[in-house]
Amino acid sequence: MNRLLEIVGSIADTEVTATLLRQDFVLYGLAAIALLGLIAGAIGPFIVMRQMSFSVHGASELALTGAAAALLFGMNLGLGAILGSVVAALMFGLMGSRASQRDSSIGVVLAFGLGLAVLFIHLYPGRSGTSFSLLTGQIVGVSEHGLVQMAVVAAIICVSLIALYRPLVFSSADPEVAEARGVPVRAINMVFAVLVGLAAAQAVQVVGALLVLSLLITPAAAAAAVTSSPGRAIALTILFAEVAAVGGMLLSLAPGVPVSVFVTTISFVIYLACRAVAAARR
Repeated sequence: MNRLLEIVGSIADTEVTATLLRQDFVLYGLAAIALLGLIAGAIGPFIVMRQMSFSVHGASELALTGAAAALLFGMNLGLGAILGSVVAALMFGLMGSRASQRDSSIGVVLAFGLGLAVLFIHLYPGRSGTSFSLLTGQIVGVSEHGLVQMAVVAAIICVSLIALYRPLVFSSADPEVAEARGVPVRAINMVFAVLVGLAAAQAVQVVGALLVLSLLITPAAAAAAVTSSPGRAIALTILFAEVAAVGGMLLSLAPGVPVSVFVTTISFVIYLACRAVAAARR
């Protein structure tokens, strides 16, 4: 209890926060989490429209598997997370199109992937804190190379979403009619699955595999509660995700606790506020 009170009291310590903001590794982390907020805000509304929240969870857990394998074999963690999540997303896209079939397929692959992740982490001979950061995130561990990698992934996701915006919205709102009108729904589904995998892999490095939904789903769900326009939903989701991501990191600096604690809290508060606004409108 005393430790909790110390953490709450240190949040307002602006002097410590200002000192840390002059450090390069903190600036790298701040830029990385701002990029992640952009990624989450751009892709989140489509995930909610397509009811793919469980797919995001599955992709994030398989990103953990890929990162754990990379950790064990001395490879780049970011690359391992991307490979694991993209392979998972492709498998989810191929194993079922109906919601019930897709969910059961995700559950099967997810369980197997988590088993492998536990094995890889158990075999890792290094510090346990390194493997634990895969679950809770370690934003201050982002290097200049990791920041460049995240910027490249953010550019790929944003350019792809802009190029596919109209058919993606159409196929998300009514896939049967879109397919009847000649929209390549299956191909779009596979491309979108890869984009979800890329986004989940980046989120795992920041908030950890356990809390990816706090950025990729919660801001989008909050925006969906107050608007039905895809364009406004994307704009609001980017705003909410940036507030949660950047605000969460700034609040986490002085107490020195994982950034995911504050990101999830801010996201949840925004979601409750949007639900309250929606209820008031009704």
